[in-house]
Amino acid sequence: MKKLLVANRGEIALRIIRAARDYGIESVAVYADADAASLHVEYADEAWALGAGRASDTYLAIDKIIDIAARSGADAVHPGYGFLSERPEFAQAVLDAGLVWVGPSPDVIRMLGDKIEARRIAAGVGAPLVSGSDGPLSSAKEAVAFAERAGLPIAIKAAFGGGGRGMKVARSLADVGDMFESAVREATEAFGRGDCYAEQFLDKPRHVEAQILADSHGNILVLGTRDCSLQRRNQKLVEEAPAPFLSAEQRQRIHDAARKICSAAGYVGAGTVEFLLSRDGLISFLEVNTRLQVEHPVTEVTTGIDIVVEQLRIADGLPLRVKETPEPLGHAFEFRINAEDPGRGFLPTPGRITRFRAPSGPGVRLDSGVEAGSIVPPLYDSLFAKLIVFASTRDEALHRARRALREFQVEGIATVLPFHRAVLEEEAFTSAEHFGVHTNWIETELALPPPAPRVEAQEDDLVRTYIEIDGKRHQLALPAAFWGKLAAAPASPDGAREAPSLQDAEGEIVGVPMPSILQGWLVDDGARVRKGDAIAIIEAMKAEMRIAAPADGVLQHRAKPGSELMAGDMLAVILPGG
Repeated sequence: MKKLLVANRGEIALRIIRAARDYGIESVAVYADADAASLHVEYADEAWALGAGRASDTYLAIDKIIDIAARSGADAVHPGYGFLSERPEFAQAVLDAGLVWVGPSPDVIRMLGDKIEARRIAAGVGAPLVSGSDGPLSSAKEAVAFAERAGLPIAIKAAFGGGGRGMKVARSLADVGDMFESAVREATEAFGRGDCYAEQFLDKPRHVEAQILADSHGNILVLGTRDCSLQRRNQKLVEEAPAPFLSAEQRQRIHDAARKICSAAGYVGAGTVEFLLSRDGLISFLEVNTRLQVEHPVTEVTTGIDIVVEQLRIADGLPLRVKETPEPLGHAFEFRINAEDPGRGFLPTPGRITRFRAPSGPGVRLDSGVEAGSIVPPLYDSLFAKLIVFASTRDEALHRARRALREFQVEGIATVLPFHRAVLEEEAFTSAEHFGVHTNWIETELALPPPAPRVEAQEDDLVRTYIEIDGKRHQLALPAAFWGKLAAAPASPDGAREAPSLQDAEGEIVGVPMPSILQGWLVDDGARVRKGDAIAIIEAMKAEMRIAAPADGVLQHRAKPGSELMAGDMLAVILPGG
C-alpha cells in the first residue's frame, strides 16, 4: 500500500495517521462537517468531506467513503474502531473496489460477529465456556426452559450485539419471559436483528482479554492480557496490562484459548479475544472483537510493539516479526478521557474545550484528538483522549498515574478526570490484597465525585478555515478582522441552522439541556400532558435521555425528529388549558 484512507475520526484517526507516516505511506482523512476543524483533518496528508448530518450520513456511509477512496487515489482503508470497523459489508465493499482492507476478511468478521457462532467455535477448540443455549432462542417459553435447566441468574444477549445493548440479566424465573421479549425488542432496534441467546451469568466478574496478531502465513501471536473491569453501562473506562493478579495457569489458559479460537476461525489481522473471570476463578469466553481496540496502547507500551504498524504490515502480506509472546516490560494503565460528568451519572457534556493542559514526563503517553479550542460534538462517542501511564511495576504505575492525573487540566466541558482521580484512591482497585473491582463495581460500590459546575457554551474564536473543491479540503487563512465582519453578516437561507426563537414563545418552554439530536417524540403534537411525563427522547454522544414535561398542558412540537439542537434550543411549548 502507498496511500491509506482512514475511515474514522478523532483520536483513533490521528493515531492511525501517525502510524501511516511511521510506515512511510500517505494518509487520507475523511470528516463530517462537525469535525471540519478536528486535528485528524489537519494532520493527514489530505482530507475529504463527507458532508453534514449524523453518523449514518457520514462516517457510516459506505458509498461515500468508497467514492472518496477512488477520487483520492487511496489504495487501502483502515476502519479504526467503532463505526464500520466490524461491518463485513464494508470490508467486502473495500475489497470489491480493488483496495487493501486493513483487518480480517469479511467472512471472519461475519462469523465472529455472530456471538452464537463464536461460542460454537470456542466450544469446538475446548475454550473455557459457561453453559449456554444451543443457538438462538425462539420464544420466551424456550428462554424459561433454559433458565430452569441451567439455573439462575442467566444473561439474555443479542446475537449480533455489543456494548451491553440487547442484554438483560434475569435473576428470577418470573422475569425471564419479559426480559427475553425486551432483549429482542432492543436488539431489533439497535442492530436490525432480534436473534437472542442465553447463557449462565457470572455475578461480579472481572473482564480479561487477550490481544492477538495473526498474519497470512499462519503465525498467530498472543501479545498478552489486559484487564478492563472498570466499566460503566458496559463501556470501559480504565484498562491495564498485563491483567493483574492472575495465576500462571489462568494466564496460560487465556493465551491458549485465544490462539486456538483465532486459528479455527482463520483470523488474519489484529483482534481481541475477551473472557469473564468469576470470583471463584472460573474463566468463560465472551466474544471476539475483530478490530483494533480502544485500549491497544497499554499492550503497546508493555511489549514495545506498535500494533497499528503491525496491522499495516499484515495487510501488506508481510509476516510477523515476533513469533513468541513477549514478557511484559512493565505495567500500564489507560484512562479514557470522556466528555461526561460522573457526578451526574456520566451525563454527556459536549462543547468547546477552553483549556487543555496535558500531563507529560517519563512513562506518560497521551493519545488525543483535541486541543484548546477544539469542540467535542454531540453527534459521536464522548471519548476524546486517552491517557496511558507506564512504569516497571503496578505500584509504580499507580503513583505515576496519580501524578499525571493531577497535572491533566481540561476546562470548558465536564470530563471523567475526577472519577479517575477518585478510583486511584480506592483500595478495591489499588490493593493486591483487597483487589475487588468487577464489571458492575462502579454502579454498585463506588461513591462518585460531586457534579461538575455548569459551563456556558463558548463562542468560536478560530481564525482559520478551509474551502472544499470537489469535496477535497484546502486550508484557508484570513485576517481576524475579516472574520469579525463575516460573522456579523446574515447567513444564507440554505446554510442557516433554524433554531427556534425563545422570545416569540408563549406558554411553558421545553428546552434541551445540551447539544443533542431529537431521536423522536413520545407524545403526539397537540396532546395533553402532565408535569413529569416523558415527552421526547434526545441523543447526545450515543447516550439516550428522556425529556420530561415541566408543566401540565397541551404539547406543541417545535422540532422535528432528527433535528440537531444546541443547548437551550426550544424543543416544545406547553400551552395552558386544552
